[in-house]
Amino acid sequence: MTAADQASSPLYATYARAELAFTRGEGVWLETAAGERYLDLMGGIAVNAFGHAHPHLVEALKRQAEKLWHVSNIFEIPGQRELGRRLCEASFAEAVFFTNSGAEAMECAIKTARRYHYAKGAPEKHRIVTFEGAFHGRTLATIAAGGQEKYLQGFGPKVEGFDQVPLGDREALAAAIGPETAAILIEPIQGEGGVRPVPHDFLRFIRALCDERGLLMMLDEIQCGMGRTGRLFAHEWAGVTPDLMAVAKAIGGGFPLGACLATEAASEAMVVGTHGSTYGGNPLAMAVGNAVLDLVLAPDFLPEVRRKGLLFKQKLASLTDTYPDQILGVRGEGLMLGLKCAGAPGPMVELLRQHGVLTVAAGDDVVRVLPALIISEAEMDEALARMEAALAAAAGSSAAA
Repeated sequence: MTAADQASSPLYATYARAELAFTRGEGVWLETAAGERYLDLMGGIAVNAFGHAHPHLVEALKRQAEKLWHVSNIFEIPGQRELGRRLCEASFAEAVFFTNSGAEAMECAIKTARRYHYAKGAPEKHRIVTFEGAFHGRTLATIAAGGQEKYLQGFGPKVEGFDQVPLGDREALAAAIGPETAAILIEPIQGEGGVRPVPHDFLRFIRALCDERGLLMMLDEIQCGMGRTGRLFAHEWAGVTPDLMAVAKAIGGGFPLGACLATEAASEAMVVGTHGSTYGGNPLAMAVGNAVLDLVLAPDFLPEVRRKGLLFKQKLASLTDTYPDQILGVRGEGLMLGLKCAGAPGPMVELLRQHGVLTVAAGDDVVRVLPALIISEAEMDEALARMEAALAAAAGSSAAA
């Protein structure tokens, strides 16, 4: 958007929007009104797990839209019980609270952790230990949990109750726990922080530490959950089970939906009146969420994500051999991948966009590759060819200069 367009826009100027507007999509492809086609390797930032206009999701939404949209949580919503039951059966959870977004799911998890200790007669236990580089949302509480100054600046006093330590530092983590500590919160893979997988032994250390100190283990799987890594949830790779977990993004396949998953012990203090949401768990969202689970829980789906994730990672690794001055490495799990760049990621995102590939920046030097989980091998090859063309053009321009 140009400066003139921004000046005349009725919208908040909070997004540095690309000058692109898409009118339709199908699978991993997006198309502008002028007919320009882009290969979507960002998936709405890990949201469109089944690409655009997936027929099963479209049909579920259309079918529900013709029946009932909203009644509020004053009444029973059958789709909630169904989706909640299925999520619990497929995970560690025994209770679910549905929200409209990941930030709301995190807020619910934070409140649940505090309420857990309050109900046990320890209201002083309200602090949560988090990790540098984390991102947990944009509400006042979740930016405090993330602790990044660029998100905190200008919004007044930081919400109290969060203590940050370096990621992976066991001594610092143990030292940060005090008499007011309620929980430890971590992303199994930091998304906004640069696609940084947390070592499995560190997740197991956190679980043991929580058990030893009487704390709750909280996970943020808003970005890395719902099949993105080739397991339903990323923490499964480490063989740990949390007490609380926030999920969103892919759970709705593009429809706004989030959830806080909890054990019975962690959630039992959240009684009538302690939390609520007007739209959370509405019939439309539940119809789509159940349709997403139909696809994710199909017998061969997650093994196929694991296979394609390994294959795509290997293909992307070839870029580091051919263009070592631009791409320094590839990291991530499944189809949550990151290209480590030689510089800031913004110019690389723009370069790839100019060659018809959509990606998204993360951290100081990473470009995220988050395609639909249904991407084909032919589409991976097309993506690689376009990326190679972009990098070759940039290398040629540098050499000419």
